[in-house]
Amino acid sequence: MKVIRSVSELRQYSIEQQSNGRVVGFVPTMGYLHEGHTSLITRASVECDVVITSLFVNPTQFAPHEDFDSYPRDFEHDYNLAKKADCDVLFVPSREEMYPYGESTSLSVGDLAYKIEGKFRPHFFDGVATVVAKLFNAALPNKAFFGQKDYQQSLVVKSLSRDMLMGVEIVVCPIVRETNGLAMSSRNKYLTD
Repeated sequence: MKVIRSVSELRQYSIEQQSNGRVVGFVPTMGYLHEGHTSLITRASVECDVVITSLFVNPTQFAPHEDFDSYPRDFEHDYNLAKKADCDVLFVPSREEMYPYGESTSLSVGDLAYKIEGKFRPHFFDGVATVVAKLFNAALPNKAFFGQKDYQQSLVVKSLSRDMLMGVEIVVCPIVRETNGLAMSSRNKYLTD
C-alpha cells in the first residue's frame, strides 16, 4: 500500500489510474479506523479497481469547544487496518496541504445543514462539505463510500456532488455495530462499558 501526502501526487496517481481505464474508489475518513471504515474500504475494493483512503482530521468541522485536539489519531493502527482491507493508497495530508491559504473559503450546503444534528452543530456540515469538496478535488474519484451511520452527512455529500457537478457517485454502506449494538465510531474510544 502506497502512502501519499501531497495533493498534486494524489491527483497525478488518480489521473494515471483512470487514463488506464481503472475505476477509482475513495473512502474519506478522519482516521482512527475501525471495522466500519474497513467495511467501506472492502466494499470499495469490490466495486472499484483502486481504492484511496484518506486520513485527515478536518479542523473546519470542529467548533472551538469540541475535541479537535484530542480526537484519536494512530497512523500505524490506521495503516495496518487499511492495508488488511485492500486499500491501495493511504492519503495522509497535513493541515497546511489541505488548507494552504488558511480557512477563509468554505462551502455552505443550505437548509440541509441546519436540521437534525446541524441544528445543534451549525458549523459542522459546512465544514464537512468544504473538506469533502477539497478531498474530491485531490483524489478525483469515480465513486466515494460513506457509512449510513452518518445519515445526514451522506445526504449532505450527495447534495454536494450533485449540486457542484462533481460527478462522483456516492455509495452509502450499511452501519457496522459493536457486539452490544452501538454503531462503531472512532469516538467510541471515549466511552466506558
